[in-house]
Amino acid sequence: MLGLLQNRVLVVALTAWLLAQVLKPPMAFFRTGRWSWAPLLDVGGMPSSHAALIISATLAIGLFYGFDNPLFGLGVALCMIITYDAAGVRRQAGMHAERINVLFEELLRGHMWDEDELREVLGHTPLEVIAGGILGGIVAIVGWLLWR
Repeated sequence: MLGLLQNRVLVVALTAWLLAQVLKPPMAFFRTGRWSWAPLLDVGGMPSSHAALIISATLAIGLFYGFDNPLFGLGVALCMIITYDAAGVRRQAGMHAERINVLFEELLRGHMWDEDELREVLGHTPLEVIAGGILGGIVAIVGWLLWR
């Protein structure tokens, strides 16, 4: 267990992820005017914890072990896949769920509907991904400055 806590890249990445998740409820409050703890455990929302996690891990690899390290190259490739998926594929799935929910509401107006609605917040807007990436970069740099 102590070895895990000494893994600087892992600590930086998990810190960035945790900060992104903790920031989601206040960000949702500013957007909606209603407080909810639900965004703390939700996927999607501002900032992207996916982007914060992978970008902080990749930047930490570069800062701690060198940007010529093959693991940094792998991290960049994973950043491209994960951020594209978060803002692209998963976002489109969320938009489809939103439209399907509207169809259910229109079709079942006046009738009770027991089924849970489809999850509409699956992905991220590009701004949410950028914010998560910036957060991840800041956490990686702070971690590197503290541990050098």
